[in-house]
Amino acid sequence: MAQIDKNKFTFVELDTSAAEVIDSPAYSYWKSVFRQFFAKKSTLVMLIILVAIILMSFIYPMFANYDFKDVSNINDFSKRFIWPNGEYWFGTDKNGQSLFDGVWYGARNSILISVIATLINTVIGVIVGGIWGVSKSFDRIMLEIYNVISNIPFLLIVIVLSYSIGAGFWNLIFAFCVTGWLGIAYSIRVQVLRYRDLEYNLASRTLGTPMTKVVLKNLLPQLVSVIMTLVSQMLPMYISFEAFLSFFGLGLPISEPSLGRLIANYSTYLTDNAYLFWIPLTTLILVSLPLYIVGQNLADASDPRSHR
Repeated sequence: MAQIDKNKFTFVELDTSAAEVIDSPAYSYWKSVFRQFFAKKSTLVMLIILVAIILMSFIYPMFANYDFKDVSNINDFSKRFIWPNGEYWFGTDKNGQSLFDGVWYGARNSILISVIATLINTVIGVIVGGIWGVSKSFDRIMLEIYNVISNIPFLLIVIVLSYSIGAGFWNLIFAFCVTGWLGIAYSIRVQVLRYRDLEYNLASRTLGTPMTKVVLKNLLPQLVSVIMTLVSQMLPMYISFEAFLSFFGLGLPISEPSLGRLIANYSTYLTDNAYLFWIPLTTLILVSLPLYIVGQNLADASDPRSHR
């Protein structure tokens, strides 16, 4: 056997401090989420559109003096049906009112209704769904309730409630939230059942970890992408429902503007002075579409399986 020539090797002393250094880069979940989120060009484009519309909807009405039912200029024919120009960016209607003001007031109400209804339904749905997935007795009760209510179209429930309690900002939110959380709770329940009996959760429960802590610490963090997906679907859905109900006079009162109310009021001008109809409709699309795309991209980025 050939002998080793020790002159070809340089021996180094053991550095105990260097041995403790971890060579792999530190992993941060949220940094990874936002890196994935902003990596898509569609996210940046839609986010810019969405932020611009939200800022205009909530900042501009603070300085504009707009009354949806003001008809003081109705007899001033020089201000009626002015097409969009440098002075009236979105034109004026039959009452001589600026459509630019009406669109941003209406967008503010539509966005507020959607955000509040989504927030309430998400909080209730996640809490109930978490309990639903770990409690067998609660599961039996909720399954019966779900089987009955899920067979009734959600929009039909909202329409009946809107007729019963009348039009109004908070009345509409209440109608959205009576059963809106149930579908979210069922989705969370399915995901909790999926992760509940995995080995590390069984080990935690065997070691005496309370089930509440298992749900909060082990299960819910796994469901961030699922929750974000549900939120991204609900936000544009409630804006569309508000527009649909207001179009038929069931959403907000006549005295309160919304995108749906503007579209309904100006639907008769679809061929004549069409800008009155198409501008609010375009604004509705520019609110709903970016909300959905940004939400979906954030949901994809929130999935740990997509992280490198």
